[in-house]
Amino acid sequence: MDYYLNLLFLFTVWICIHVLTFSRKSLPPGPRPLPIIGNLIQLGSTNPHIVLTNLSKKFGPLMTLKLGFKTTVVISSPNLAKEVLQTHDHVLSSRTVPDAVRIYDHDKVSMVWQPASVHWRSLRKVSALHIFSPQKLDASQDLRCKKMQELLCYVQESCEKNEAVDIGQAVFTTLLNLLSNTFFSMDLASYSSSMSREFNDVVIAVLNEAGRLNIADYFPMLRFLDPHGVRRRMKVYFDRLLEIFDGIINERIQRRASDSNTSSDVLDSLLILAGESNSGLSLFDLKHLLLDIFTAGTDTTTRTLEWSMAELLHNPEKLAKLKNELKEVEGIVQESDFSKFPYLQATIKETLRLHPPGPFLVPHKAECEVEICGFKIPKNAQILVNVWATGRDENIWKNANMFEPERFLDSKIDFKGRDFELIPFGAGRRICPGLPLAYRTLHLILASLIQSFDWKLADGVTPKNMNMSESFGLALHKAEPLRVVPYHLH
Repeated sequence: MDYYLNLLFLFTVWICIHVLTFSRKSLPPGPRPLPIIGNLIQLGSTNPHIVLTNLSKKFGPLMTLKLGFKTTVVISSPNLAKEVLQTHDHVLSSRTVPDAVRIYDHDKVSMVWQPASVHWRSLRKVSALHIFSPQKLDASQDLRCKKMQELLCYVQESCEKNEAVDIGQAVFTTLLNLLSNTFFSMDLASYSSSMSREFNDVVIAVLNEAGRLNIADYFPMLRFLDPHGVRRRMKVYFDRLLEIFDGIINERIQRRASDSNTSSDVLDSLLILAGESNSGLSLFDLKHLLLDIFTAGTDTTTRTLEWSMAELLHNPEKLAKLKNELKEVEGIVQESDFSKFPYLQATIKETLRLHPPGPFLVPHKAECEVEICGFKIPKNAQILVNVWATGRDENIWKNANMFEPERFLDSKIDFKGRDFELIPFGAGRRICPGLPLAYRTLHLILASLIQSFDWKLADGVTPKNMNMSESFGLALHKAEPLRVVPYHLH
């Protein structure tokens, strides 16, 4: 009897091993996972974008990792990115939601985090019509010029005092006030106030918490424990931002009730929509839409501009080229001038290639099983598109780790979601809705700063010994803030 039981046991074990092996073979290749924790130790916590880039060189541009209970598929080539973001976009456009953004059910109403649902399409439509349409952006051009002049005045004051400027903080203040005037017809901060610094710190903290390695994301049964304290900290940051938005919205609602001659800004338009039963926009949606736009809309553009200035100062000959090109225009650069400056456009593209705002984009999720290149992408798999790896792939880019804007001068590659070699803002239905505004502000601010001033590094730093390392989060920040001193050569 024992003989037959042992035989049955061995046969059962053999069947299990066979099934598990077959299942593993149906997935894309990847490093062998450890029991229970999978590949979490290999992923590390400091620079996972670099770790996954190095692993993809061994296992290929379509790679599987087991992170706790979560199957993760990593994409590291333009062709495969096109498969995910275009060919199979209809079933791979959902989101893997980190526990950090579940605060106040943000993930259920967020344009960034909720699935591609009817409600999501409604929010995208609202954003496209009332915020990011070409007509709205053309109408707000004077506002951008005004805020640009305020930035240049602040830099001029620093120039006269021979004081260093924190480029990231100065640009953040400009973008914060640009957005707050677009939405609320008011500045939220000044260059000399602590408000801008506080808002910046909160936005960075939100993105860092959403992007950090959180064990609760890979072992859902631990969520209620919040083992890393991520949700507790995120609640504090959300409370601070919602407190600001609540105050502004409540004041506007009261003003609208007592005075019909209120301002006709974006907030007014959205409040009117929120009052319509069939608009698909509630007051709750509106507050969380503001959370999305004020975090993503300020930080990503700020970091790209800080990296642009850092790379130009790190490569003085590139800075001189851009400076000479911008000398060709009389007066201050206008948005209509961008087409006259190919090197300016190339500089922005090269910055986005080397320093994409989000190294993995925002994580996608498979709504059902999909086959790509003969491999199975299982239902509910997390999908990371490693645009950082694509941007530094020697098979795609010559001298891939070098800052060379010249590579784009004779190239039609753009970053608007059609060329999968360069998709820092994503592609397909989940492409960043704020891309049209980012395009205008990136070129306008960089051109104005380079045209109006000469720059030298502060604190005894030289181009050769600059710290060009990154700080990982949902967005890639410069590990050491860029401090520069503006001056006039002549």
